[in-house]
Amino acid sequence: MSRLVYVLNGPNLNLLGKRQPHIYGSETLADVEAACRMLAAELNLEIRFHQSNREYEIIDWIHEARETAGGLVINPAAFTHTSVAILDALNTVEAPVIEVHISNVHKREAFRHHSYVSLRADGVIAGLGTQGYLLALRRVAQLIDTKA
Repeated sequence: MSRLVYVLNGPNLNLLGKRQPHIYGSETLADVEAACRMLAAELNLEIRFHQSNREYEIIDWIHEARETAGGLVINPAAFTHTSVAILDALNTVEAPVIEVHISNVHKREAFRHHSYVSLRADGVIAGLGTQGYLLALRRVAQLIDTKA
């Protein structure tokens, strides 16, 4: 089984560390990527780390992942609550999918309590800050190992 894991990030996460640090913290997306790459090396995973403010790019990466990846970690950001198109794309992926949110979406506005992505995700991590990405990678590695 492939040890390639896609880590996909949705809109505004390019502003991580600059936008609402009281909610999202001071780490940048580059910091998150560096931590993910370090852990991926320990777990013998290869990662493709992407961010886009464009829904279609995220969908295109999901389509790529369905062909080559052993797992997918996704923080769809605001698309979590709006994108049936991302859900439809994720429903074509047979590999494990872990949904990550830096903040605890359940302590925030009511519209953030619904996730289309959760309808497909094999697990959801919310409210653990950027550490959620690392926990998601550990889980995906475990699921890949189990399937192998």
